[in-house]
Amino acid sequence: MYFQLRKLILWPRNGTVPRVVTFEPGVVNVISGASKTGKSAVVPIIDYCLGSDKCAIPVGVIRENCNWFGILIDTLEGQKLLARREPGDQQSTGDMVLLEGTEVEIPETITEKTTNVDTVKRAMNRLAGLTDLDFEPGTENGFKQRPSFRDLMAFTFQPQNVVANPDVMFFKADTTEHREKLKTIFPYVLGAVNAKTLQARFEIDRLQRNLRRKEAELRAIMSATDAWRAEAEAWLRQAVELGLVDPSIEVPKDWIDVVDMLRRISNSNSSLARPSLAGIDVVLTRLDILRALETELASRLTEHRQRLNELRRLVESSEAYGDAMRIQRDRLGLSTWLRDLADESLDPLVALGDGGREKILALCDSLDGLEIRLRTHPALSNTLDKEILRQRGAAEAVLSELNEVRSEISTLEQDSDAARDEVNRFDRLERFLGRLEQALHLYDRADQSSDLRQEIATLLADIATLQRTISEADIQRKLFNALNQVAHHANRLVPQLDAEWPEAPIRLLIDDLTVKVTRGTREDYLWEIGSGANWLAYHVALMLALQHYFLAEPHHPVPGLLIFDQPSQVYFPKRAAGNDAPDLIVWRDQDVVAVRKIFALLGAEVIAAKSRLQIIVLDHADEDIWGDLPGVKLIEEWRGQALVPQAWISAGFG
Repeated sequence: MYFQLRKLILWPRNGTVPRVVTFEPGVVNVISGASKTGKSAVVPIIDYCLGSDKCAIPVGVIRENCNWFGILIDTLEGQKLLARREPGDQQSTGDMVLLEGTEVEIPETITEKTTNVDTVKRAMNRLAGLTDLDFEPGTENGFKQRPSFRDLMAFTFQPQNVVANPDVMFFKADTTEHREKLKTIFPYVLGAVNAKTLQARFEIDRLQRNLRRKEAELRAIMSATDAWRAEAEAWLRQAVELGLVDPSIEVPKDWIDVVDMLRRISNSNSSLARPSLAGIDVVLTRLDILRALETELASRLTEHRQRLNELRRLVESSEAYGDAMRIQRDRLGLSTWLRDLADESLDPLVALGDGGREKILALCDSLDGLEIRLRTHPALSNTLDKEILRQRGAAEAVLSELNEVRSEISTLEQDSDAARDEVNRFDRLERFLGRLEQALHLYDRADQSSDLRQEIATLLADIATLQRTISEADIQRKLFNALNQVAHHANRLVPQLDAEWPEAPIRLLIDDLTVKVTRGTREDYLWEIGSGANWLAYHVALMLALQHYFLAEPHHPVPGLLIFDQPSQVYFPKRAAGNDAPDLIVWRDQDVVAVRKIFALLGAEVIAAKSRLQIIVLDHADEDIWGDLPGVKLIEEWRGQALVPQAWISAGFG
């Protein structure tokens, strides 16, 4: 993403002209200065103007003297001015100004907001070309929601507390929220997951929901079909009884053949039907079988009911027995108190009558015995719960079967009586054939299983095709290749820096958001390696390697911008100011060489990027150390001046 910072603007509270820091695109922009001049405020100001949730701009001089903060950026759409109000006592404010054009003129003052931070975030998301889809369909997990331009700042900023940190490699990765979101978006920014992949995930989710609905419909149809199959036998027996089917014809076993036979019956001529005694006998024989089965089922149902009644009575008796014993225990509970008094010979209860003490102890012994019986009393209700449930289930199953048998008996009894009484009344045949035809019509309407099965097969095929698009193995392969490319470039850069093991290969670990250094058979995480020089070298090399990978991809969403704050801090604190001992002079020379290597590498990378990469360095190191390096340019030197003009402070505004 072409994204170059052109200006950093501070609007004062006193109404004077704004403070403007101008940057150049496509080079290493260096702001050199002493401590407490505002260098470390540059990163949080830019971050705040790009829509951060909280204002991390240091309180004090800057916040007290500035009313608005702003940045002017170059994009493929032209220039954009993003300004945001100083939040005062709040953590942040949503008040913003957004100006766009080929060249935007910096306003002298800002009086009112023109937009809000959410609108600016959406505009930046669109500018970066980020997808609107979440990483997981229907997720409520904030870590799995759509990528945001704010997430990409992890690849842009290296503030002072991160640039040489052994535990934190990326901006804001020291908080759980940003760390987990960064792990989620890494496959996306490395190209292993793209908008097409996310769209396929959502399409699969839609198809799977549709598939579940179709499968539920199929199960319902199959259930209805099973019920209709049970009725079909009765239809065939009635057809035999009415003379529409020869009694000697064997009923087919295959369901398709049964339906075909019923269709032939419904299309037959009722005038050709000849009711016969043999047909009636078929029905009567079936009735005998059903009555015998009814008797057996009724007997089994009675047995189950009797067992349930006995189990309930047994549970009730057990509970009543337990309640009675608990009442006795409560009544005898007084003896415990009396036993405690029995040890006091002066107690009047003990002194009553002969053997008062022995009687109290006898009561206590009775209570102890009752307690033992209560503990040994079996909890029959718990033991018998499972048996009660089993008997109830068995009774319900038998009852259902009995109702089915009685229903068939009722149908056959009615039809057989009618057959004997109305053998010569063929209008009954017409009614039968009409009912059968209507039943077949309803069956045809309900039986959409073939179409549903085809739809389900199509859905499964579509899901399988899409799953190949989002194959986890394919994603891991692409991610592995991308990480190899990043590692290859990083390993090319490390020897150009002051690393302790310049030839030891490093590799980015997404799960840990750090690098691992391989030395022979040993692999060490960044936090396991000593020396700030090593930490700084791996930070710089990895961030440059990632930018190299991003710039190789057309229209990549990550901005072509890197900001390093105080990269030389790991070197210059080693020497004491004003101490010119010979050994310190050697250290000083080594430190200068190491710092110069950093600036030389940064300059070489921006030149290789052909104006698509901009780097900003905020550092104590002056031009004597990094001067005359290709691609490196001094923007401002804050010695005797600072980010906030002295005139603002002297005026007493804030």
